[in-house]
Amino acid sequence: MALRNAVLAALLEGEASGYDLAKSFDASVANFWMATPQQLYRELDRMESEGLIEARLVRQEQRPNKRLFSLTAAGRAALRDFTATPSRPTAIRDELLVKVHSVDDGDTEAVREAIAERLQWARAKLARYDRMRTRLLDGRDEEEFLADAERVGPYLTLLRGRAFERENIEWAERALRVLEQRPAAHKSR
Repeated sequence: MALRNAVLAALLEGEASGYDLAKSFDASVANFWMATPQQLYRELDRMESEGLIEARLVRQEQRPNKRLFSLTAAGRAALRDFTATPSRPTAIRDELLVKVHSVDDGDTEAVREAIAERLQWARAKLARYDRMRTRLLDGRDEEEFLADAERVGPYLTLLRGRAFERENIEWAERALRVLEQRPAAHKSR
């Protein structure tokens, strides 16, 4: 999947500046797509030149002017085409898992600390997703929300992000227990 598809999906929420999109990526699509602000701004420029999005300049006093981006008809068509194509299976590319795989001949304590850090990060991210879910439901239960919601896609991706982080927490807790229970002879290799 290209970054452009994630940008098109984020712009379904409405007009946004590059800064707003960067925040949106951190909050709403971070559970399935990551991008640096630099990557995002380069992609916005490309997408604008290709006619997938359009920008309007908003002049601001005492702050730099900003550009607000919105989807064009071509951008909506590109998003429709993207959603119609088969998705490739997800492949995990995780540096931490390479370290864990090598823990028996590596620095066990450093790997343990990296897992503990991942655990802390996953817990924080899950808490953020739970707060987002609470805001999105706005006092309704899930069934009521789904019956009334204009768009269910953001909710469904939020559910996937929550499940992913819960699994990360479960795995990290288990991995830490296993490493703590290893006999001293194995730890000092």
